[in-house]
Amino acid sequence: MRAAPTILHLDMDAFYASAEQAAKPSLRGKPVVVGGLGMRGVVATASYEARRLGVHSAMPMAQARRLAPNAAYLVPRFALYRTVSDQVMELLGRLSPLVEPLSLDEAFVDLEAGGVADDSASARLVGEQLRTVIRAVTGLSGSVGLAGSKMLAKIASEEAKPDGLLLIEPGTERELLAPMSVRILPGVGPATGDHLRRAGMTVVSHLTEAGEAELVRLLGKAHGVALHRMAQGYDDRPVVAERDAKSVSVEDTFEVDLHDRVRVRAEVERLAARCVQRLRGAGRSGRTVVLKVRRYDFSTLTRSETLRGPTDDPTVVREAAARLLEAVDTTGGVRLLGVGVTGLADFTQEDLFAQAAHAEQAAHAEHAAEDPEGADAVPDEREGPAGEATGAESRKIEETPASRRWPAGHDVRHDVHGHGWVQGSGVGRVTVRFEEPWTPPGRVRTFRVDDPALRPADPLPLVRDGEDYSSWPASLPKSLSGPGPGEGDESRP
Repeated sequence: MRAAPTILHLDMDAFYASAEQAAKPSLRGKPVVVGGLGMRGVVATASYEARRLGVHSAMPMAQARRLAPNAAYLVPRFALYRTVSDQVMELLGRLSPLVEPLSLDEAFVDLEAGGVADDSASARLVGEQLRTVIRAVTGLSGSVGLAGSKMLAKIASEEAKPDGLLLIEPGTERELLAPMSVRILPGVGPATGDHLRRAGMTVVSHLTEAGEAELVRLLGKAHGVALHRMAQGYDDRPVVAERDAKSVSVEDTFEVDLHDRVRVRAEVERLAARCVQRLRGAGRSGRTVVLKVRRYDFSTLTRSETLRGPTDDPTVVREAAARLLEAVDTTGGVRLLGVGVTGLADFTQEDLFAQAAHAEQAAHAEHAAEDPEGADAVPDEREGPAGEATGAESRKIEETPASRRWPAGHDVRHDVHGHGWVQGSGVGRVTVRFEEPWTPPGRVRTFRVDDPALRPADPLPLVRDGEDYSSWPASLPKSLSGPGPGEGDESRP
């Protein structure tokens, strides 16, 4: 624990939904839900307007539609979210060399390591400036927590939401935590929370009153000791600039259960290829291949196979995943499949048999190129969702307008009407609202899905011609430091 609140936690407010509202003037102030729109889709993020109607992250999309039938339901635009996230992380990197991203929209920052804060006053000033600059650069709001530990900084940012700042003065931790639910502590999920509730412990003060010995009896030595320390506000975890990934994995949920064993195997092979692509993108290899199967009755099975050495060979991973699939009964139907690789390493111990098989495949491909009529057709591996053509197949059809998919919320451009976004599509038609982040709400027009004047487009920046903050934090005037105490920011106690 530190004597000054120099650990900062930033959490962007309803990140995906807020980015969509910033990009689409007609949706500002209205309920917006971002996630998978299929029958089995789930909510990724809901705007605060939608949250007031009961919609929340990880909720089945069908349930969200019942609660908020008039909300805008949009497919995620990860290219936009990553761009904005990069802008935010770049700003955080100016404050300190120790920035620990947790996801696209949240991170810890060690202000003391950056030399920008050493007491409550300087930490508060940096937090206020950060919120102001983030809004100016991205058009979005973020909530900031400041404390002497990572645990308390994260709790503070959650308490400050939305669009606020909360500083927890060192020495006030126990008083602050005492009335809070035990679920607010790291490591207390639904199962542990329910176990503690049955023992009569629902708020943090109950844990400190019970004592370490009782928590060890209930939860085991490691978990019990750690939980007792956290209940008293102790957390000595440092901010780590690079978090080493322990695994790489991909998974897909299918709108309709898969019953065809051949189709199931094909999906596993496709996922294995995607997994290896991510593995290679990270410059890693792995030793253990893991298969995840969620069946029709929601039961989830995992199977793993440890190889003779680390590999990033797609053939090795694909064949291992296929062997694992043979041991799983899928006759009732499969709703989710996943392939992962664990035991990561920075080097690869090549499998000679896999190399031989790969060489044989290459020779076959070369022969097919020379004599396409006499070779078996081998479909390209796909990168997109099940049923979406990519690779060579997509290159053949990408210029055919009728073949394009028009996901709700995604960007388009029309030769006459300019930039817009898809409100919906179906029955051979696509409805587009033409507006930009800096324009008033735009008009809605409907086109045929094969209209040659309409085509997909890249997302626009959320802020145009903003102020220059390239020299921040050194040059940011204190007059731009955002609202002062009593205007959205707080100190505890």
